[in-house]
Amino acid sequence: MTSVVAPSSAAGLPAPRRLTRTEDGLRLPTLVWRAGPGWRMVSNAVLGGGIGERRWVLNAQVAHGYRRTDPERHLAEIAEAAGLDGVGVGLMTAADVTAHGSAEDSGATAVATAGVRVRGWAASPEPGTDGRGTPGTINVVAALPVTLSDAALVNAVVTATEAKVQALLEAGYDCSGTPTDAVCVAARSPSDDEELHTFAGPRSLWGARLARAVHGAVRAALPVPGE
Repeated sequence: MTSVVAPSSAAGLPAPRRLTRTEDGLRLPTLVWRAGPGWRMVSNAVLGGGIGERRWVLNAQVAHGYRRTDPERHLAEIAEAAGLDGVGVGLMTAADVTAHGSAEDSGATAVATAGVRVRGWAASPEPGTDGRGTPGTINVVAALPVTLSDAALVNAVVTATEAKVQALLEAGYDCSGTPTDAVCVAARSPSDDEELHTFAGPRSLWGARLARAVHGAVRAALPVPGE
């Protein structure tokens, strides 16, 4: 893999590094955050999802028409090739991850990649499926430099999702997202001398900052409708 370092971030997780790999004759980029120890994350990611201590995050671009049926193993292979140790979070998308958007608000940071070719409303009469589906995907990776309770971490996912939908509507997209959207929110691991925040809703101190950061990142990542 080859790598490019993005500009450094002011707070939270270190800025993502862009790695490039070759698969089936295609050169595909991956965004990698090397968080190291001291971070708890919540995510619906196919690799490393749930709540727990995580050391890294990756957002891997895959080819359009992705057909592998083992995305968790595929992401683990990409992480191993990138030299990532320990447990982390792996996201994937068919969107161009080099066209990501980023935003920061008073210590809250967010990076988003946005593939919106397959989009719609969450409450739909269409029947659901058992599979994950094609990875078009709006992926959001956000971080707060404070500690959150488990409930607040879940609350942060709700807040980030609401901010994503707000950004979509303001950008002119008549939808709530894509069927495969994913989010990862990182917060510091608890310590004896640090306040534990128990709320992360959009009107809480850190929830408001998170919402503005995610909103800004998604708006920056979204292509102009019709283009």
